[in-house]
Amino acid sequence: MTESTQECIHPGGDARHRAQDDPAAGGEVVLDQPGGELLRALRLGQLLAIIGAPADSRTPLAVLDAGCGGGWFARALARDGHRVDAFDTSSAAVAQARGEGGGPRHVVADLSGRRSPRPYDVVLCLDVLFHVLDDDAWAAALRTLASLVRPSGRLIVTDADPGERAVRGDRLVYRPATAYRAALEPLGLRHRHFLPHGFRENTVGFHVFTRIRRHP
Repeated sequence: MTESTQECIHPGGDARHRAQDDPAAGGEVVLDQPGGELLRALRLGQLLAIIGAPADSRTPLAVLDAGCGGGWFARALARDGHRVDAFDTSSAAVAQARGEGGGPRHVVADLSGRRSPRPYDVVLCLDVLFHVLDDDAWAAALRTLASLVRPSGRLIVTDADPGERAVRGDRLVYRPATAYRAALEPLGLRHRHFLPHGFRENTVGFHVFTRIRRHP
């Protein structure tokens, strides 16, 4: 896997790890602290509605947070009863997440060669992929994320849904649902829906995929 692919989880390493835990994260919208906290609460509510609560406390859903940053969403999902693994390339981010505790298992890792003895019910990749400017690195990241989703499991990523690939300066590339479908449907994942955050001028939302068959 190329260096740019490894960099995408989390982009920029230690220098940028706080962006994942920033209440205003989730796109190019600039918010004050109260607005950012409202956006984060909204996003968590949407995410919990998508994932749902464990059907039985004895059988929690297995969730992977890829590019977890400081671990805010991973902790929230663990509080909701899920069994959460989380990783980030940033050792500073993982140290911060471990310091907060809350239940998730955090490790320093990247997607290069990422394997799991058991696939996950839910794989999350939040506020990461639109920072991956190189299309080959973006596609490689999606292939690895897809390989970690169990049959009937879900892959949830954040991006906008523009009509076509949209570059925003030297930091962001928004890709439409058609690009995600082209990359993931051959791997056995079907695009179920796009749920925009719908907060002020923020255009980002959750793209939700379900595995309909195991990729050989």
